[in-house]
Amino acid sequence: MTGPVLGPDGLRRCAWGESTDDYRVYHDTEWGRPVHGDDALFERISLEAFQSGLSWITILRRREGFRAAFAGFEIAKVAAYGPAEAERLLLDTGIIRNRAKIEATIANARAALELTGGLDALVWRFAGDPDRPAPRTLEEVPAVTPESTALAKELKKQGFRFVGPTTAYALMQACGLVNDHLAECHVRGQRPT
Repeated sequence: MTGPVLGPDGLRRCAWGESTDDYRVYHDTEWGRPVHGDDALFERISLEAFQSGLSWITILRRREGFRAAFAGFEIAKVAAYGPAEAERLLLDTGIIRNRAKIEATIANARAALELTGGLDALVWRFAGDPDRPAPRTLEEVPAVTPESTALAKELKKQGFRFVGPTTAYALMQACGLVNDHLAECHVRGQRPT
């Protein structure tokens, strides 16, 4: 069983958060903390989609490249991308050059523009139970939940792509819709609401 690990700084973390310096910073300052705002959530949905089939560290280390390539993930700007921008992105070594994922990101921006009430309102409707018991080991953390399945279904209904239940749950974890920091992880109690 993989419980929290003690880092060289004397703090207990979810084991994955202690595996690299990049992960440690992401774990301690960002993962699991509430994210609001349509553009901010669009960035996270986009990055989670690009991560599909890859390791998160690959995406995390290219995050600034993604931000530059996709206009800071401003929904209106990305929604205006056409074939020329898609072709340009296929040549951009700062991102993952996958045509289906690039086209999905552009399509998702267009879908986000059409949402009544905005992306933030849609995503946060599916927040998990804040009183759910804290997982004690990584093995207790699910890959999919009924909420992530419902979120994925709603996003797909609204025209989003690359948003299956597992990707939706990773989004929920990363954006603080659920708190999957382990019970003894130092970040768990710091999490702002």
